[in-house]
Amino acid sequence: MNATKKIRWGVLSTAKIGREKVLPGIQGSETGIVAAIASRGLERAQEVAGQLGIGKAYGSYEDLLADPDIDAIYNPLPNHMHVPLTLQAAAAGKHVLCEKPIALNAEEARQLLSRSDDRLIAEAFMVRAHPQWIRAREIVRSEQLGELKAIQAFFSYFNDDPGNIRNNAEIGGGALLDIGCYTMLAGRYFFDAEPQRVVSLIDRDPEFGTDRITSAMLDFGQGRQLNFTVSTQLTAYQRLHLVGTKKRLELVIPFNAPLGGEVSLRLDDGSLLGDQSAETETVAPCNQYSEMADVFGRAILGEEGLPYGVEDAIQNMAILDALFKSAETGGWVSVD
Repeated sequence: MNATKKIRWGVLSTAKIGREKVLPGIQGSETGIVAAIASRGLERAQEVAGQLGIGKAYGSYEDLLADPDIDAIYNPLPNHMHVPLTLQAAAAGKHVLCEKPIALNAEEARQLLSRSDDRLIAEAFMVRAHPQWIRAREIVRSEQLGELKAIQAFFSYFNDDPGNIRNNAEIGGGALLDIGCYTMLAGRYFFDAEPQRVVSLIDRDPEFGTDRITSAMLDFGQGRQLNFTVSTQLTAYQRLHLVGTKKRLELVIPFNAPLGGEVSLRLDDGSLLGDQSAETETVAPCNQYSEMADVFGRAILGEEGLPYGVEDAIQNMAILDALFKSAETGGWVSVD
């Protein structure tokens, strides 16, 4: 890396995920520093800036975007503000790392293709930068599992707070957009393929209107299947199983890997039941948000290509759209 150049990040909003995870991750990265933060009120921005050692605080998003010293923007705003503020940031000459999901649907996400600027835009899926996902895909590609045919994923937490944005259906709340995007992504990542059709079942909260339990099956062709359940109103749990014709691989904490903590992969040939034949591989401690910031940072610096850009984010939304449509129609839906 160019030792004299670091990406100067500006952060839109003082959202919890930014304060507690992504901002410290950027600050701990090799390529970037957090130089400014904005909120809808200057006092709140100044408070968080002081807590995290950020040099500049702005009382509006527009003021931050107008700062010529900012190279890149991290956008953790509510889902319905992802595309509008990302477009504004790119028009202002900033590269943008936007929280997932990048939009409310694929049609809105396609607006990101209409830009005349050359700024980089990516969806903030930190899991793809974590060494455990990278290592797990190496194992799959090495054919140690035989043919990978089935992926099973479960991801849940309990949140019935009516004031929480994740429980507001009008601005993109609910399990599928919040965490189902991760379980869906696992299929694309580990199969190295795209789903051809999907089917889903949704249970909606009668008060919020959000999907509180969603289960789905995605058909990747050639006998390859992903099935998952996600929920915003079940006990906290997550697990990912990659099952092949010879062995299976289990990611114990696949999505919210402990920051600075080690994680485990379990490889099992099934010769003994009850996981007794499983072999554990430990993945060294890391901060997956720092890793994500560095992947994006190196792309901005021209040191590496951007592995996942706008087209990838649109594809994610197209699959999520198909899952919602399937629940409405009660049958299989092809993915556009």
